[in-house]
Amino acid sequence: MSASSELEKAATAYALDAVRLDKQGQKGRAITLYQKAIESLLQLVQLYPEYGLNKVYVQRAIAYQERIKALQGSVSSNEMNQASNNDSDGGGAATMDGNGNGSGKPKEELVMTEKPKVNWAEVVGLDTAKKAVKEAIVYPVQRPDLFPLGWPRGILLFGPPGCGKTLLAAAVATEIDANFYSIDAASIMSKWLGEAEQNVAKLFGSARKSATDGKPAIVFVDELDSLMGTHSNEVGGEIRVKNQFLKEMDGIVDKGKALHVYVIGATNKPWDLDWAFIRRFQKRILVPLADHTTRLSMLKLYSSNLQIGSDVDLHELARLAEGFSGSDIRDVCQSAQLKLIGEFFESGQAMDKEAKPRSLTMGDFRQILEERKPSVSLDMLSMYNRWFEAFKAL
Repeated sequence: MSASSELEKAATAYALDAVRLDKQGQKGRAITLYQKAIESLLQLVQLYPEYGLNKVYVQRAIAYQERIKALQGSVSSNEMNQASNNDSDGGGAATMDGNGNGSGKPKEELVMTEKPKVNWAEVVGLDTAKKAVKEAIVYPVQRPDLFPLGWPRGILLFGPPGCGKTLLAAAVATEIDANFYSIDAASIMSKWLGEAEQNVAKLFGSARKSATDGKPAIVFVDELDSLMGTHSNEVGGEIRVKNQFLKEMDGIVDKGKALHVYVIGATNKPWDLDWAFIRRFQKRILVPLADHTTRLSMLKLYSSNLQIGSDVDLHELARLAEGFSGSDIRDVCQSAQLKLIGEFFESGQAMDKEAKPRSLTMGDFRQILEERKPSVSLDMLSMYNRWFEAFKAL
């Protein structure tokens, strides 16, 4: 067995025993085992510093440390002395929530409780991507009888960060009034070891039930590469999660049922994805940087709630913002407003409730654009284009 598997197995055993003892009120012994679980997790992180799920393991270690602090407030010195002589205690496994209560991670935690309130009008530009998503999801929901060969269930959205991948997924969920399951690596790789693949099964089970009951379901996986990427140092937990996810994706495609369950994956690093997952996403759609027309539309949208002066030329700003992502453009407008408000407060006028700040000028926007660089480099753009040419499926 590899060192990584040994450490993961040890951390799992220590954590589960700590939870069981914690529930039984044996606080001193629970603290000792929580500490051992933390040590094993941190050794795993140090052994594989480039491992994609290190953040999850660190989060677990922090959660165990928080529980130790809570227990130390009420544990007696006698209990601690006794615990030091009893490092472990055999018995069945248990799970616990962050407050020390016995439970697994309920599937409700994986469901976005508030429905996305995004419509197509808010997704500025991206006409090719919107068309592909409508063909794959919206039209089959509206007229399933027109698709005798079925329809794609897996849609991969890839491209530079901040270009609208999440917005697209939210908009299509609103369009078809779907239950929206928004997940990431941290929510799937449970805080308590050993539950990750169960979470995947529960998630897809809930989505299938929703579709069976007549409500479309969209499973949106953000930062897909952190869950489904190729890593040189994979540990057992991640391999099991990958296999479970593959099994569930095959299940929604191959059962022969016309269920409206869709998996939308979003990634900024499509080249890191495992080939087994790439081929299960029948639609692979590049969400690119905004062109001039789209940048202009975004500037009109984001400046619509701002007080801008007559000298502001949005066409010129769109030209100057070439290479900026949608989120970059929003940040430019926000930064210009923040700078203006800061100036207003520093002048002392803000204390007068009747006073209003001046209008934003072209100079304000130019200054922000001079102080900011695009978040996407030319090298990154060429990588996306090369991957798109190799794997595109619109």
